[in-house]
Amino acid sequence: MRKNALLAACTLAAIFVLVPLAQAQSALLDLPRASQRAQISQRIGVTNITIRYHRPLVKGRKMIGGVEPYGKVWRAGANENTTIEFGDAVTVEGKPLAKGNYGLHMIPGENEWTVIFSKNGRSFFRRTQAPGEASATIRPKTPCASP
Repeated sequence: MRKNALLAACTLAAIFVLVPLAQAQSALLDLPRASQRAQISQRIGVTNITIRYHRPLVKGRKMIGGVEPYGKVWRAGANENTTIEFGDAVTVEGKPLAKGNYGLHMIPGENEWTVIFSKNGRSFFRRTQAPGEASATIRPKTPCASP
């Protein structure tokens, strides 16, 4: 009887010690974020271009003209700032951009979008551009169709 009580006590002690450790292990599991990080790289001519962004998890919502209103600065993604990196100096719509990493922001419109290449690639959750922060602002020749 005494042997059984000692065995039961040891078993309970082990359960109270090991169960929290097992739960701590599951807390370390690195699950993906809802809005997944993505990166695309392309060599165009002799220049490497890389875009890093997080795809917004739409969940049936209307993003442009809904969650993201027309006429307001949008950081073109979710979670973190979307960036574009040029391996060499480039010209976009006649505007020169030096080699480097830029924040990529958009101002969506119903018929035309504005694309902003920001000197500050870390403008996290910003809705405005600081004076002099934009390296180039362009309006694509072909109007973007809102999704």
